[in-house]
Amino acid sequence: MSTTANSSRKPRASSQARIAAILAAARALLAENGAAGLSIYAVAERAEMPPSSVYHFFPSVPALLQALTADVHAAFRACLAAPVEHAALRCWRDLSRIVEERMLAVYAADAAARQLILASHGLAEVTLADRQHDVQLGDSMRALFDRHFHLPELPEDIEVFSLAMELGDRVYALSVQRHGHIEPRLAEEGMRVFDAYLALYLPPFLPKRQSAR
Repeated sequence: MSTTANSSRKPRASSQARIAAILAAARALLAENGAAGLSIYAVAERAEMPPSSVYHFFPSVPALLQALTADVHAAFRACLAAPVEHAALRCWRDLSRIVEERMLAVYAADAAARQLILASHGLAEVTLADRQHDVQLGDSMRALFDRHFHLPELPEDIEVFSLAMELGDRVYALSVQRHGHIEPRLAEEGMRVFDAYLALYLPPFLPKRQSAR
């Protein structure tokens, strides 16, 4: 979890508790009203602490949102770290569906995640943080696929798995903008987009490893 940008030491327990309360309040407000309605004073009121306490850890709303974005991506990393039954995989698309369904479950359960990653908020700092996290997620996803399948040589100048995720998210974002959540029909379309982009680089019958690495 991020705190302020210039803090590298782990905060004390009392500070950690206040940071957790601030982020919980910000998450609740974000889920209720979106990023446009978020302010330091509203967060302080919801967290039942003075605004100065919020400013101490998060000097701006973008700093708050960047910390929440890191939390959301931690949930996505957990999706990639969760065990996958190797024997049940017939082809790489089976693994692709498992990963996407897990990430869709994060979005379905977390309105704040939908607001941060998929809604139109126009905050460049948050968009940049999301893209940086996407690159890390793409590296983790590539490692997961490599654990179960023999990957072909992939381009070094393009983050194939990161781009696949971003393209799928564009479809999910369309659903959130129209309906406030990810409709099943557009969830399926997003997964198809994800697979279609990966299929530009992964052959239909990617050799499966005898056992997971």
